Amino acid sequence: MLKVVAEKAFESILTSGALQFVGGLVENFAPRIGSALDNRKRVQYYFDTGGIPSFNTGITSVEIRESDWTINPIPKEIADRRVEITGPVDRKMVINALNSGANVFMADFEDSNSPTWKNCMEGQVNLRDAVLRTISYASPHNGKYYELNDRTAILFVRPRGLHLKEKNITNNDVPVPASLVDYGLYVYHNAHELLKQGSRPYFYLPKLQDALEAKIWDDVFSYTEGELGLSRATIKATVLVETLPAAFRMDEILFALKEHSAGLNCGRWDYIFSFIKTFKENPTFTLPDRDQVTMSQHFMRCYTQLLVATCHRRGAHAMGGMAAQIPIKNDPIANQEAIQKVKDDKLREVLGGHDGTWVAHPGLVHLAKEVFDENMPRPNQIDRTIDNFNGSITAQDLICVPKGTCTESALRKNIKIGYAYLTAWLAGNGCVPLNNLMEDAATAEISRTQIWQWCKHGVMLDNGKQVTPQYLQEVIHEEIVLGEEPTTNQTKAKQLFTDFCLSEELDDFLTLKAYEEIQ
Repeated sequence: MLKVVAEKAFESILTSGALQFVGGLVENFAPRIGSALDNRKRVQYYFDTGGIPSFNTGITSVEIRESDWTINPIPKEIADRRVEITGPVDRKMVINALNSGANVFMADFEDSNSPTWKNCMEGQVNLRDAVLRTISYASPHNGKYYELNDRTAILFVRPRGLHLKEKNITNNDVPVPASLVDYGLYVYHNAHELLKQGSRPYFYLPKLQDALEAKIWDDVFSYTEGELGLSRATIKATVLVETLPAAFRMDEILFALKEHSAGLNCGRWDYIFSFIKTFKENPTFTLPDRDQVTMSQHFMRCYTQLLVATCHRRGAHAMGGMAAQIPIKNDPIANQEAIQKVKDDKLREVLGGHDGTWVAHPGLVHLAKEVFDENMPRPNQIDRTIDNFNGSITAQDLICVPKGTCTESALRKNIKIGYAYLTAWLAGNGCVPLNNLMEDAATAEISRTQIWQWCKHGVMLDNGKQVTPQYLQEVIHEEIVLGEEPTTNQTKAKQLFTDFCLSEELDDFLTLKAYEEIQ
């Protein structure tokens, strides 16, 4: 029996039927999620003791990779996904994103959402109202009124990752998987209304590492279709390939979700974070400044090429990564430079075979569309095959350490970004504009883990200083200066971030420990 904190405040979402459905998900799938998380620990131990990722040589995996098969046909309404916008589930964002002109809006309960109980439950209310097309918002600052246009983006939803818990809903006093809460409440309240409108439930699945985890979701979808009386294969999901282990299991992941698959996405920021985390004990895999780890680096380019080739061979969308830039209103020169970076990035993606791309700001939707419209006049280019398949991209290509330098300025920048983001996250904001870029948990994770990696392996910086715990503490103290009356969140964020960077063992996710500090 599920027990819910503050149920009355959101009784329109936490209905008896919805809780019964979520309870069924928890009963059937929480044990499997727990087993999958235990398996992640075993796999990480293999890497920590010198193991290297490889393509699975088991009979089943080899057969899946070498045989001809495709996923189920793509629904017509999502054939064209050339520009997708992402963002948290707050009310104004939902309206603006759906009205942005993008093909798809991915409403995010994960990396761009600080998972306070209020944020998550209000997010469910907002998405329900959006599906019903009754959503509106009046700004308390200037009274500006927001409502949906006649034509809006198609709604996808990203639930929290399998590793996260929802402490405000327990089963036998144990917090339940947050992924099942986010997914379950949304699909229960909206599946039938979406079908009535000629749409269906679409999802993005974050941080999966292998086909066994993908199979859990496939079974969740099949269970849902049975419980809610939906036709088989109604639910569709795109998997973010944003962990290094998943890059070696793309075929297997698509096969596991065959009936429910809507392709793969290059989750580039989390992928860099995962690269650091996977090889955290191995000094030969130390990365240079995060700004130097661009998509032109060999290991990143091979990862995206393999994803495109794999998806197209299987009849699936290959979605590009995020443009984190945001328009710079008060500096025309800097704004033009940012715009050019976005253009270059999107041109690289469309010429490389991607069927669509991500942006973080409504002001970039038109720009990204122009690039894709010019170079991809059809709804997608799934029928386009590219080189570098059939074994020519090797495991070594995917783990080729990028060349670059480790600088004092990057260390200081990582500290400032990590602290600023964590402060905002503790205050309930998971999507933060910093240095003219939209930072979320994934980019903050790169900052945090890179600092830890440099300290762990005693990296020498361009200023001649070695990153030791003592030196790192000095730089943190210089960069994170609290005022005479710091807020509680500022104090917590400084302590948490310092602990993350100086801990003996690398924490898997900053959001796990930080979650203990929010309601």
